[in-house]
Amino acid sequence: MKNQLQFHLLHRKIRGSWGRFIAIVLIIMLGVLLFVGIKSSGPDLYNNATAYLKSQKASDVQIMSTTGLTDRDVQLAEKMTGAQVQPSKSVDAISSKNSDTIQLYSYAKKDQLNQLYLIKGHLPRKANQIVLDNLASENNYQIGDTIKLTNDQLKRQTYRIVGFATSPLFIHQSSRGTTTVGDGTVDYFAYTATANFKASVYSSVYLRFTSLQNRNSYGTTYQKQIDQKVKKLKTYFAGRAKVRDQEVRSQALKPIDAQEAGLKRAQTQLTLAKQQVQQASQGKVTTTPDISAQEAQLQIAQANITAAKKQVDQLAKTKLYFNDRSDLPGFTGYGDLADRIAAIANVFPLIFFLIAILITFTTITRMVEEERTQIGTFKALGYTRSEISQNYYLYALFAAALGIVIGVIAGTNTLPQIVVSMMQNQYVYPASSVNYDWPTIGIAILLSLFASLGAVLIVVNRELREKPAALMQAKAPKAGKRILLERITPLWRRLSFNQKVSYRNLFRFKSRMWMAILGIAGGTGLILTGFGIRDSIDYSGQTEFHQILNYQSVLSLDDDGAKTTKTAKILKDDSKYRAHLPVYMEMVKLQRSGESVDAVSLYATNQPQKFRQYVKLSQAIPKNGALLSRKAAKLLNVQAGDKLTLRDADNRPYQIKVSGITDNYAGHFIYMCKDYLNEALTKRYQPSTWLVKLKTQTKAQEKKLASQLLKTGEVVNNSYLSTQIDAVDTQTASLRPIVLIFIILSGLLSFIVLYNLTNINVSERIRELSTIKVLGFFDREMTMYVVRENVLLTIMGIIVGLGFGNLLTWFILHQAETADVIFPLIISATGYITAILMTIIFTVIVMIVTHFKLKRVDMIEALKANE
Repeated sequence: MKNQLQFHLLHRKIRGSWGRFIAIVLIIMLGVLLFVGIKSSGPDLYNNATAYLKSQKASDVQIMSTTGLTDRDVQLAEKMTGAQVQPSKSVDAISSKNSDTIQLYSYAKKDQLNQLYLIKGHLPRKANQIVLDNLASENNYQIGDTIKLTNDQLKRQTYRIVGFATSPLFIHQSSRGTTTVGDGTVDYFAYTATANFKASVYSSVYLRFTSLQNRNSYGTTYQKQIDQKVKKLKTYFAGRAKVRDQEVRSQALKPIDAQEAGLKRAQTQLTLAKQQVQQASQGKVTTTPDISAQEAQLQIAQANITAAKKQVDQLAKTKLYFNDRSDLPGFTGYGDLADRIAAIANVFPLIFFLIAILITFTTITRMVEEERTQIGTFKALGYTRSEISQNYYLYALFAAALGIVIGVIAGTNTLPQIVVSMMQNQYVYPASSVNYDWPTIGIAILLSLFASLGAVLIVVNRELREKPAALMQAKAPKAGKRILLERITPLWRRLSFNQKVSYRNLFRFKSRMWMAILGIAGGTGLILTGFGIRDSIDYSGQTEFHQILNYQSVLSLDDDGAKTTKTAKILKDDSKYRAHLPVYMEMVKLQRSGESVDAVSLYATNQPQKFRQYVKLSQAIPKNGALLSRKAAKLLNVQAGDKLTLRDADNRPYQIKVSGITDNYAGHFIYMCKDYLNEALTKRYQPSTWLVKLKTQTKAQEKKLASQLLKTGEVVNNSYLSTQIDAVDTQTASLRPIVLIFIILSGLLSFIVLYNLTNINVSERIRELSTIKVLGFFDREMTMYVVRENVLLTIMGIIVGLGFGNLLTWFILHQAETADVIFPLIISATGYITAILMTIIFTVIVMIVTHFKLKRVDMIEALKANE
């Protein structure tokens, strides 16, 4: 009987306050949806990458050499325990179609590592077949087409396209790296039979460690273990470079030695011929014109041989490179973007959820307090505490369970899929099946139950401690008292009666006031944070490449920039050329107090004033010291006047004085003048890099100019800033859907919070509002009685919310920063205006709804509700 009554009351409670019940469900649902959905996105991104790399058996380490790799190198690599080893050949060739640069790799059916992920067609089965980059299928390449690839290291030049695929060596959808042929940029990769390659040496040797395949390739644990593997691998290759130099020289000397041996034989024959001439002429004639001509030819041949031997001695020395996955095109970019999303997910959804919990807790608390009369009645009738509280626990549990289930299902099946789909526009990792992040779901469940059941536990137990008689009486209203505003007599005197009543009511119920302010501030702050994240990340890239770096291209010259005549002429003849500045550039490593920063771009110039026209610096380059970028200074804990250790490409240490800090938002930089570079780094200034200013170019114009420059033989690489700008713009665009989701959900939460708090306010004060209506207040006046307070609360909430939004944005950006990137706190006027307008619009909508609700109030029933 009692249970039937409890369930009947539960049903009536839900039906009688349907709006409040739905509000609780929606608030919990939104909190769980965003918390679980976004928090699951980071793990999903890493899981997709891990699954793809594992299924395609991606290599962990790639060994490369400037003089090629041999079977001996493969044998050395095979000494690594638990490693699968596979050599590979590759060349860069020019396609007959659009003069595209294609990086062609060897393919054999027995190959186990770096397996292709076939999109269309089939893998090569014959020598004349080729599988092409899937990116090429979007640019007029089709299965069945015949293409011609020009490179003298290939046995055949024409191939038939039989398929399109992606490769774990190229995870970015469009970035394929750089080269020294064509326009300097690889357009596509391709695979064909190994037999088509002339080279007897390998281009790369790949290693895959089976023990690491379940590790997250973007995690610190994986990277530490790879570093250890590479360190051990290098011990096996110790001294290998010198041995390889001898092998290369020996091989290069074989034809020279053969020519020299032939030359010696010819010289011997010539000597015998001269002796015969002398004997025949009894010493009167020592030579003949024919013999003299042959001697001259032999001298020329000997000079050529001597020069050839010198060239062999000057052959490029063997240098070994041990690259890991982070060196692959686009690999680090994916990790940075995933880390950024994960960093945002660690903060924004949590704050969102906490606000939802706070409002839920308040709503249920107020609901229980409103029913103290019913609690007192049940207590007087002999119901036990557990029987009385059971009804409220079931109400809270039902609302929480409904919100949790909907939030978990919707969050797991929508937000991660949106994020993954967004990433698939840039990267080749395919989406995996839906994974429920149970640890995150567990946290969401606990927080939701705390907000709902916790509120019931606290409030019901507090109410049950009172006597039934006290509970059955209406709770005495809080005593009125003078507020601070009343003490400001000139201002208080000018307020109308209704305004005075509103201010008194506002400050009389401080808990209600603060709850409303915090709820409104939370919604406004979250909306503003969404815009702040978007604007700050966008500003970072735009400022770096449009304001700080004021050049459009970087040329790397051969022979330390000794020969530049052809390059200068091509630039001068190009209609888009404006100016250039020769500088010294080198990639270095900085260290201080156990901290280090890799991949720092060192620039030195003999024209420091002109250099500032190409790079906007916070201050002039000092004469006695270096100018360091702010992010590197922060990582090394360096200030102006401190010293640090600079290590060059050969790992030689130099002591550098930091004389100033400058702003760079992407990458690490250190700037010096020529004299200080020569003093600190032992006279090495060679302006082998040109910073080039160009007018706006199309992609075709960029490609044509780069191709012309590389053909001179004076330029070894040409990189356009537009490529980096496009990459940054793409990454920024990728975050916009996530930010839009944040803004929409924050707006929805803000609206529900406003509606819920107003509903609670009206419900608690229904007798008061009925009284003033009985006293003759018109409907509009009664609405304004409530609206006036809400307007003041909205204004205060907006002010607090704008401050909270700035603080939250700063904290999220700080968490989202990578080792190479700084995000300044930037929120556009659009963000502020939108956050304010959305809050005001929500307030107006809630007030309209409240107005019609107040018009339907039954004054008599409300006034006798406690009788």
